[in-house]
Amino acid sequence: MLPRDLVKRIRRIEIHTRRAVDTGLAGQYHSVFKGRGMAFSEVRQYQPGDEIRTIDWNVTARLQSPYVKVFTEERELTVMLLVDLSASGDFGSREKSKAEVAAEIAALLAFSAIKNNDRVGLLIFTDRIERFIPPKKGRRHVLRVISEILGFSPEGRGTSISLALDYHMKLMRRTAVTFLVSDFLDQGWEKPLRLAGQRHDVVPVVITDPFEESLPPVGIVYAEDAETKTPLLLDTMSKRVRKSYEAAAAARRTSRERALRRLGLDRVDLRTDADYVRPLVTFFRLRARRRVA
Repeated sequence: MLPRDLVKRIRRIEIHTRRAVDTGLAGQYHSVFKGRGMAFSEVRQYQPGDEIRTIDWNVTARLQSPYVKVFTEERELTVMLLVDLSASGDFGSREKSKAEVAAEIAALLAFSAIKNNDRVGLLIFTDRIERFIPPKKGRRHVLRVISEILGFSPEGRGTSISLALDYHMKLMRRTAVTFLVSDFLDQGWEKPLRLAGQRHDVVPVVITDPFEESLPPVGIVYAEDAETKTPLLLDTMSKRVRKSYEAAAAARRTSRERALRRLGLDRVDLRTDADYVRPLVTFFRLRARRRVA
């Protein structure tokens, strides 16, 4: 049985994310992630404006009246959520940690998927494969996905995106829409991500915290790397220290963005101190626009 506070958090996320889904996000998701193709459904009488190429000439000749073929989209997409729950995800300088934002964005994507009759699966990883939940449909399954992310206690502390992608490639033989949710504080993921992108529709979702970009002048701060436990003493009143910290953060960000651009993958950038619905809506709109162009 789930703890009461976890149930409350799951319920709050469900209410918030389903509201966003019901007010249009599911429709935008549908327009961006198409099904596997078109399947014949039925024939009906021709109506002005129908595409001439859809006329069924055999039925038309037999009934002496023009009839057209009607096709419906075959969806049954598989959406995989690869969620990084390494120790760095516990960090959050505002109301939410990166792991909490990951849970909420996963819920948003999962509810959009099931509203479009798609299946959703979950892969939780750190520097090891922590948990795999096979793709299924339905609200109860989505709630399980959310509860796993929020309540899971990983064994590993580090991050291995390449391990998660390799496991995903071995497991998912058929094409899947794959959201890779991580802070990308890792190395060696570019080649595995390129290979995964050749088979699957991979969307990196990058979560950052403002304190990872710059330090406020608050005096002497004792810090510790969440994954390696390496201690660090910082004099945040020193301009030199703050500038050095910001320069290292900017270099890390630039390297990550260049790598993702080289791969040609669309990505979603999220922050723990900002709304996550708007960036996702912007991503859907831009991607839909490119598909039409």
